[in-house]
Amino acid sequence: MAPTSTPHVPFGRILTAMVTPFTGDGSLDLDGAQRLASHLVDAGNDGLIVNGTTGESPTTTDEEKSALVRAVVEAVGDRAHVVAGVGTNDTRHSVELARAAADAGAHGLLTVTPYYNKPPQEGLYQHFTTVADATELPVMLYDIPGRSGVPINTETMVRLAEHPRIVANKDAKGDLGRASWAIATTGLAWYSGDDMLNLPLLSVGAVGFVSVVGHLVTPELRALVEAHTGGDVAKATEIHQRLLPVFTGMFRTQGVITSKAALDAQGLPGGPLRLPLVGLAAAEFEQLRKDLAAGGVQI
Repeated sequence: MAPTSTPHVPFGRILTAMVTPFTGDGSLDLDGAQRLASHLVDAGNDGLIVNGTTGESPTTTDEEKSALVRAVVEAVGDRAHVVAGVGTNDTRHSVELARAAADAGAHGLLTVTPYYNKPPQEGLYQHFTTVADATELPVMLYDIPGRSGVPINTETMVRLAEHPRIVANKDAKGDLGRASWAIATTGLAWYSGDDMLNLPLLSVGAVGFVSVVGHLVTPELRALVEAHTGGDVAKATEIHQRLLPVFTGMFRTQGVITSKAALDAQGLPGGPLRLPLVGLAAAEFEQLRKDLAAGGVQI
């Protein structure tokens, strides 16, 4: 049974885009995934994104994806929303992943803009609605043109919001003006997908975050949201500014790489990366340690 939600906040306010732990030989570590999921929910996450880019979805198999959803749902599904990434640039494959995620017990789906093949807006519309039609699960769009090559235009968002199961958007577009218009005109629940813009997006109507730094600072992110929603903008700003070194350090390189390095240093499940991702060099790790320490995080 999924945790309770409201149309305004369908997946809670704080969701960490969880890494996929691997064992020393590079195979899927389901026990580690359950331990990490429990740790993150204990820290204050309302939900977890599994099989997203931060979960190394480009290099995990369909079978591994289903097994991971099952394991995380078993560990935390009674107290956190488990949202499964099912986005690909092949609509048929995304439909297959969506159905498999539903069968595995996921509470929702995250669908990224198809990448590399650069479809027109009508292609985006048909892709997302086809995936949303495939199951009864609520869907969060994921708009990240820096990776996909194509933005979801506001007009397309308005059309997509008419679908009864498309309920939210993860915004990594980095355009507060477009976000303002889209939030005002679509009625979708808006989630920041760019940690540096968490507070600015709250200010224009976002309801929460899908975060990478949530691996390390979920309590601080929750305090930031609660301060802002409670009307204490000064406190929210202070927390945001205190976390700036963390945001900077975690994204000096790919967020999966820094997240796993930090988790491993804290004795939490992370493990190796799958190529083409590679671990931090010694100098890069020391820089990460300094950045995190400046934001109050010790590794």
